[in-house]
Amino acid sequence: MDSIKIQQYMNHYPVKFTADMVIEEASFRLLKTKQIGGPVVDSANRLIGYLSESDLLKKMLESSYFHQHIADVSDLMQTEVLSVRPYDSIVELAQQMLAGNKPKIYPVVDDSGKLVGTISRNEVLMAVDKHLRAAYHLSDQ
Repeated sequence: MDSIKIQQYMNHYPVKFTADMVIEEASFRLLKTKQIGGPVVDSANRLIGYLSESDLLKKMLESSYFHQHIADVSDLMQTEVLSVRPYDSIVELAQQMLAGNKPKIYPVVDDSGKLVGTISRNEVLMAVDKHLRAAYHLSDQ
């Protein structure tokens, strides 16, 4: 199972944000895509942060209370972001996800730091499940 790579199961088209995006647009993108967060990238598509639903919720409430725009993504995004590479092992990522309070979604970046996708706990579980089923010759029923 160590041969299973992140690139085989990652989301190649995740929701993503820019630092100068208004939070109302960021919220709309999350709701539209039904994702719980996404990477923040610069103009060269390099990872610079991460924005989650919980990051947005408090400021969105304030914005609705004051009936005005009060923040951009850069004001809310997390800048210390755990990321993985497409060629990393799914098994190693699964073990990392189980060790302490880790994110539910990891940005996937190439060796130059450019975003190439994301991978979630659900996608990791799907990969492990698929390979266990194949190993034990179980059906999808």
